Amino acid sequence: NPIEQEGTYPLPEAQVDRFMLKVVVSYPEPEEELEILRRQTGPPGEKPRRLITPAALIAARDVVREIYVDDKVQRYVVDLVTATRDPSRAGLADLAGLIEYGASPRATISLVLAGKAHAFLRRRGYVTPDDIRALGLDVLRHRVHLTYEAEAENVTSEDVVRRIFDTIEVP
Repeated sequence: NPIEQEGTYPLPEAQVDRFMLKVVVSYPEPEEELEILRRQTGPPGEKPRRLITPAALIAARDVVREIYVDDKVQRYVVDLVTATRDPSRAGLADLAGLIEYGASPRATISLVLAGKAHAFLRRRGYVTPDDIRALGLDVLRHRVHLTYEAEAENVTSEDVVRRIFDTIEVP
């Protein structure tokens, strides 16, 4: 949040890369904000109930790790991430001057793990390219660093990531 960053220093890229996702959260709609207001300023509501035990949560995490990812989907993920580092090789030569440096191998790992979690939440035992696409922007937006030229042209990392997803062939 830019307002909160005044007087602080940005994290080094190596630390930013350790965040699996960067989810952009917008302001709530007026009705949602009204509900927030009522919950936070009204009488205490119902006490939260435990919905899952710690053991069940750990078991679910283990199940997610076992979700199948086909070799073609793995190759798709590698192609997406390497396109952030060498866009010319992916047929995106016009992006080469806009990317200072692309996503690290940690992004490849995060993209597959996010895809597995997405598949799990949809009660599937396998990852599809749609699972990867669903979370691709959240996994990559903070890992693609742009040049000053990109900034001058008002190109964002989201623009670059979308172009890559639109260009790389889906298996």
